Amino acid sequence: MRFDLQSAVVMVTATVSSLSVAWWLTHSEPRAAEAAVVMPAIAGAPASGGVAQIARSADGHYWAQADVEGRAVRMLVDTGASVVALTREDALRLGLRLTPADFTQTVETASGPVMAAAVELDHVSVAGARVEDVRALVVEEGLPHSLLGMSYLGRLSAFEARPNGLTLRP
Repeated sequence: MRFDLQSAVVMVTATVSSLSVAWWLTHSEPRAAEAAVVMPAIAGAPASGGVAQIARSADGHYWAQADVEGRAVRMLVDTGASVVALTREDALRLGLRLTPADFTQTVETASGPVMAAAVELDHVSVAGARVEDVRALVVEEGLPHSLLGMSYLGRLSAFEARPNGLTLRP
């Protein structure tokens, strides 16, 4: 068995990394995908309607068929998105007519910074769980699909993820 300094450094680095991850997993808050999350109050009226169910898709994500201002919009449920984010195409279908001058906010995404326009949606409803006056952003370009973010999810009393689906509680 050969043992050299380089092997020792690699082994120590791997061990420290593993212990760090183990500590983080045991000391961090449970993720939404693992437990029921009771949301703190966020400005605005609370959600109304009935409990909603969203099935887990074959791709492992939760895709919601949302009613946004009376029109259907397919949205990816994204607890990492601070607000509801709409693609430019979905915004146009909703009748939101934005000019280049409206895109004044720089937003950091996984793909890098993008320009966005702030809007307020009259309502967003998923399978009956309805939230009025929802803050949203319309992303000028680069967003592949609209996101159901925390400006909607945070107004629910709770949401719970299980292996086969997501429950939204108004």
